[in-house]
Amino acid sequence: MKAAEMKPFKATLEALRARLRGDVSTMADAALGKTRSEASGDISSMPLHMADIGSDAYEQEFTLSLMASEEGTLELVEHALDRIRARTYGSCEECGGVIAKKRLEAIPFASLCIRCAESLERPSTPRHAK
Repeated sequence: MKAAEMKPFKATLEALRARLRGDVSTMADAALGKTRSEASGDISSMPLHMADIGSDAYEQEFTLSLMASEEGTLELVEHALDRIRARTYGSCEECGGVIAKKRLEAIPFASLCIRCAESLERPSTPRHAK
């Protein structure tokens, strides 16, 4: 792919990276922030209700799970930006073929062409011993 063709993808990836960084930072603050009792000013270590402990734990665990997912996507975006710098963006990392522009428009951090992505997602058929 030519450098001029990469420009819009680079801008999209940089905007996505900025958004993801903000999301991860916000989620980290939420997950590691104050508990419900600390936020309400209650200095007692005993919650008002046992269900509050479960709710707080679930919310924190859910937020941490979302953070992990966002961080994974952020790594893919960074890798795509590295490929732009190396002028290999738009080439499949598996077969070396061209990744369709429609695919890159839908998933700008895609590193595989559709054929390779499908073959990696398909479970391999087990071989039976004779």
